[in-house]
Amino acid sequence: MNRKVSRLLTGIALLVIGLLVWQYYPSTKQHNNVTHDEGFNRNLMPIIYTKHARCRMGCRHIDEDEVKQILLNGRINYKKSQLNSKPDPKYALEGYTADNQHVRIIFAPSQRGMVVITVIDVNEEWQCDCK
Repeated sequence: MNRKVSRLLTGIALLVIGLLVWQYYPSTKQHNNVTHDEGFNRNLMPIIYTKHARCRMGCRHIDEDEVKQILLNGRINYKKSQLNSKPDPKYALEGYTADNQHVRIIFAPSQRGMVVITVIDVNEEWQCDCK
């Protein structure tokens, strides 16, 4: 009888471990989607700033060098990106500026260059009159 209980408990433990691994694996795969990152050219030039992006940068005290650093070193947030957007996909890159602002910058690679759509401070809401 003890042998049956031992086998049953071992089977249940393996099942639980398997379920935990299965639950964990899809979420890590989603965040590390290398295929889309490989398609994102971080060196596309020139960098083109929309009027809206320039206004948001001014409100949030973020300069072009900080935008370039996020472009080169930022982490793509796929949940906030719109990869099927037309005419160009939009990539949300996140990182920290020189003065430790956590920012999300929306980039749209196009035939003209890398378009900066907007600049968002993730942690702070800034007073801004951008239209």
